[in-house]
Amino acid sequence: MPAETTVRPRLLLVEDDPHLGPMIAQVLAEVYDVTLIADGVAGLTSGLTNEYEAMVIDRRLPSLDGLAVVDGLRRKLVTTPILLLTALGTVRDKVDGLDTGANDYLVKPFEFEELFARLRAIRRVFTGEGRTLLVGGWEYYPDSRTIYSPYDGRILLTSRENDLLKLLAEAPHRTFSRQQILAAVFSAEDTAGTVDTYVHYLRRKTDTDIVLTVRGQGYRLGQP
Repeated sequence: MPAETTVRPRLLLVEDDPHLGPMIAQVLAEVYDVTLIADGVAGLTSGLTNEYEAMVIDRRLPSLDGLAVVDGLRRKLVTTPILLLTALGTVRDKVDGLDTGANDYLVKPFEFEELFARLRAIRRVFTGEGRTLLVGGWEYYPDSRTIYSPYDGRILLTSRENDLLKLLAEAPHRTFSRQQILAAVFSAEDTAGTVDTYVHYLRRKTDTDIVLTVRGQGYRLGQP
């Protein structure tokens, strides 16, 4: 039997630095199918003729400035989320980038962890996953039953798992008894053991620390 393969989201990286460009591409390739282009005109052409789930575009490029690339894409109604890389960190430079049509900007030098986080953020806004609740270092979207792990990416929850996590996440400092959780999340036919079962399911799917057991009292939100 052939091994199961995961289709990675396609990402266009337009960066002309001969050392930084390949380094960024190599790191992003852990999650994305990366196309690296080192020229502004070629980057614009690729963005107009190919489908991408995200784009990372440097501000200073040969043949065509990064702002002009972003502007050219938006004028042709390309709505793909764009992160602009810039060594220019003034407020005016940031405003210019956002006004041109970039969804976010990142000032060089940067940490790759922040680059991944910003890409996740602009892609979630683009896909319309709704309001965000922070659960430790995780980002939780109850409206779309989705939680994003800093390590494994997107995790989809079942309706019951989502209702349980939503109850805890909306009151992160409160401890809920099993009876309170039963009344808020489950049906009259369920028992206290059902609560324990779904806490187990939620921990197994996400992280063991996402729900804390408060001995003799019940459960509360954890900090994975």
